[in-house]
Amino acid sequence: MLASKKILIGITGSIAAYKTILLVRLLMKAGAEVKVVITPAAKAFVSPLVLSTLSKHNVYADLVESDQWANHVELGRWADLFIIAPLSCNTLAKMANGYCDNMLLAVYLSATCAVVVAPAMDEDMWHHASTQKNLATLLSYGITSIPVGNGELASGLFGEGRMAEPEEILQFCEETFFRGKSLTGKKVLVTAGPTYEAIDPVRFIGNYSSGKMGFAIAEALYMAGADVQLITGPSHEQLRYKGIKILPVISAAEMYEAVAPLMEQVDIAVYCAAVADFTPSIKQIEKIKKNTDHLLLELVPTIDILAMAGAKKKSNQYILGFALETENEKENALAKLKRKNIDAIVLNSLRTEGAGFGYDTNEITIFSAKGIEKTFPLQLKKSVATQIVSFIIDELHA
Repeated sequence: MLASKKILIGITGSIAAYKTILLVRLLMKAGAEVKVVITPAAKAFVSPLVLSTLSKHNVYADLVESDQWANHVELGRWADLFIIAPLSCNTLAKMANGYCDNMLLAVYLSATCAVVVAPAMDEDMWHHASTQKNLATLLSYGITSIPVGNGELASGLFGEGRMAEPEEILQFCEETFFRGKSLTGKKVLVTAGPTYEAIDPVRFIGNYSSGKMGFAIAEALYMAGADVQLITGPSHEQLRYKGIKILPVISAAEMYEAVAPLMEQVDIAVYCAAVADFTPSIKQIEKIKKNTDHLLLELVPTIDILAMAGAKKKSNQYILGFALETENEKENALAKLKRKNIDAIVLNSLRTEGAGFGYDTNEITIFSAKGIEKTFPLQLKKSVATQIVSFIIDELHA
């Protein structure tokens, strides 16, 4: 989402400035073009040489350098987003009252892009009435503030006032300023991960699904503007964006109970979960003792969530499912597409090295009910998720 975006970083005089070095690096890795402007006080905390090396641009520090005027107006118009991190108590007061005694403030006052600040100061300074008044004034100007953290401070105290971590700032900016609009207003349901079918209190039948693909799709849909509800079986994956609603479940029955009320409410549903096809007919209340050489389990079918969704599908709903096949892959995927009465199906194959359960990469083919077939080569699951969402958007607008 940050590829080719122009990000201006402002650094003020705070010990938290060391974190901004990593922020610059993260932005560059995300594909953004980064320029940095610092206050004179910031030079005591972070090296302009380090920042210029990482950003591949000269660091702006003074209004006049080598008898040349630094064009603060041009810099403020260049950026798509101006991130001031850390924002010291002193610079906050100056911004709130329109002071313009250094390059950073001159850029701020002439910036035409969105501005976001990440305050950093000691707890007592943060809670002081004048600081809170200045912050409220800044917010009234349309500036966005990233919440401060709670923890150990430079003074040795513990409390509020810590600058948000670089990863948090990156996530906040992506989510707040760079979400797409293709799916704005669309309600979306995504299922992910495996289900665990209990045998007794300590044993279960499961599969190798990690949830990586489903989580990535949920994030890609959210960044396309959708309102996303993720229902996931047991998974160690973590969502990047706080705006995605998540509901954890364990068994196929629990997943169905969570999905059923939403089936008719959503505009788009992506059924990516590897739901167990069978579950033990009897769940033992106590742990089964190993007192025989054999154990026979009777398995019964679980509720077919995708089939139920397809049966209830409305004409204005779009449903995409997944198929993992080990033989006659295309034929089986197309048969499932028709049998389940859905709009598209993603075929996963276990034949390609690096694709399938547990990997960070995947190779897929998408078949649509309209007869479209698209194959995507092995790539990161996050990239695959973006391709799937683009496919859905194209289908909706076709």
